[in-house]
Amino acid sequence: MGRFSLGHLLGWDRHPTRDHHDHWWRESRRRLLPNYHDEAIESAIPAPAVTEVALRLRHLIEECVPCELDQALITCPHSKVITKKVIKAAKEAGGTANKACVVFCLLVNKRWWKHQALVELWDADLHNARVVACEVIAKQLIETEDDTEYLLHSVLLKRYSIMVDGEVTTPTNVVEKAVDLHALRVIGSSGYQKCINYLWRGWLVQDENDPATFVDYKDKDNPSFYNHLDPDRMRAPMYQNATQVLISFIYLGLYSSAINTVNPGGELDFIEGMLYIFTFGFICEEASKFWKAGYQIMGFWNAFNGLLYGLLATSLIHRLIAYGHPHGDPDGLRKHYNTLSYNFLAVSAPMFWIRLLLYLDSFRFFGAMLVVLKVMMKESVIFFALLGVIIVGFLQAFIGLDYADDQVAGDTGFIIKAMANALMQSPDFEGFEKFQHPFGLILYYCFTFVVMVSFIPP
Repeated sequence: MGRFSLGHLLGWDRHPTRDHHDHWWRESRRRLLPNYHDEAIESAIPAPAVTEVALRLRHLIEECVPCELDQALITCPHSKVITKKVIKAAKEAGGTANKACVVFCLLVNKRWWKHQALVELWDADLHNARVVACEVIAKQLIETEDDTEYLLHSVLLKRYSIMVDGEVTTPTNVVEKAVDLHALRVIGSSGYQKCINYLWRGWLVQDENDPATFVDYKDKDNPSFYNHLDPDRMRAPMYQNATQVLISFIYLGLYSSAINTVNPGGELDFIEGMLYIFTFGFICEEASKFWKAGYQIMGFWNAFNGLLYGLLATSLIHRLIAYGHPHGDPDGLRKHYNTLSYNFLAVSAPMFWIRLLLYLDSFRFFGAMLVVLKVMMKESVIFFALLGVIIVGFLQAFIGLDYADDQVAGDTGFIIKAMANALMQSPDFEGFEKFQHPFGLILYYCFTFVVMVSFIPP
């Protein structure tokens, strides 16, 4: 008999790209961020036992969804596919000792089915239906659990591992796994949201002796204000966010005061000194993130903050260069560099206010608006990328007409300016008569029409 393995059960041994799957699992276990303190963190339940529970649930889901089904039949209330008996069978898949890892194993199965849907396109609809079934069962198990303490501490926050090709995966909990897999039904469940709320408020904190275990904050129900005035409470995300928002407003106040009180002589006053000290601290914070996490942490806000801090650093450098020249120097270099310093400081004002959105996204209104804004910006980038191809075509046509007129392409600047005016909904038709009349004027009319039609909403 051949060697039994998880890959054989999933059908990967029959696939010609087994190496690809091995690479995929290695990537799923690879740390994105370096760790120094979780080397001793182990699965709350032995990994072989968790894997056994996951395989039982896999078989259960295969029996519940044996063929392609409309996902509405799985997700509808009182579904005839995911019945109470199915929920009960899933809950009992771990037995008495290992029942806490059932929701985690359902998310593991969701990952298996999602991957199989990508590599086995002929059965993608079937696998995707089983993905939905995993989420529906997990959500039902979370919402029907009556013991809140057991749900929070054992089901959602305990870390579990599975065996893959004889190796133990990195322990993770349901809260992290659901976010990684974008399991919206699990994330939207009432128990999951209660857990996130407790973590946000600091009512659930990591045990000082075991970072893999979360415990209740001892003074959670103490009405005294001074008992909560503890420096250790800065570990709570809510207070960390409040501190960041406060520091951001102070930083904005320092900038507003500095830009509105210009020193003609180029002196560096206390307000500007504090502004640059704050900036130096933020630069060190960004540098430490890259030092600890590497390029994987690079995102939009990191690049945005880097540009802002770069402008402020440039402003400070010009101010220091101005200090190198005496007052009333005949060349006026001190005044010149001082003016440049304030110019760089002034143009960074919009970025200072936009930076507030990074810390205000924890509020529901700003968070929702940021999601909408992100989608709009993404679609705008795609739109302008497609429009850019058309613009290049018209630009080449105009340059060709200009060159055909006098064998010299000397009006390129005028052409680019006129096309930019058309993009800004302010076309200027004068001057195109000289481009092989009437071809240049007709072409510019066509370009203006295309631009105007492109900006009409569907």
